Amino acid sequence: MINARAETVASRPAFRDPFRSRRCLIPADAFYEWVQEGKQKSPFCFLLADDSVFAFAGIWDRWRNPDKEWIETCSIITTSANALLAGIHDRMPVILKPEAYDLWLDPGFTKVDDLHHLLKPFPAVAMRHHRVSTHVNSVKNDDPDCAEEFVPTLLF
Repeated sequence: MINARAETVASRPAFRDPFRSRRCLIPADAFYEWVQEGKQKSPFCFLLADDSVFAFAGIWDRWRNPDKEWIETCSIITTSANALLAGIHDRMPVILKPEAYDLWLDPGFTKVDDLHHLLKPFPAVAMRHHRVSTHVNSVKNDDPDCAEEFVPTLLF
């Protein structure tokens, strides 16, 4: 599962053990969300206001598939949307502040109740967003054009 909800990450069987001792950082420079506009969805790019790289709160796990091969997977923890995202989507990834990285990554720190204060929406004032083209909608496209601002043309 790509996402784990902050509200249930400590209690759901699929996430409970990884949350206790297999936490990770997932680096990013942006993320995308889509808003329904009529019959189509329009993508938006979300970044930090200073364009810096950041890290999502993640958890990882290791399991064997039916062929007995080890598979390592990860999930991004999500929380309620901040004011910047709220009009586009009701959830957002948990973005950790750099001063929280050491605690988050410490596998010996198992008092998970003490981690919940980190699983909050990132401050909206420290972020920005812009509309992007549907170029981002295809996994075949992994290039800078995905994040380029797009201004739709109005037809009269």
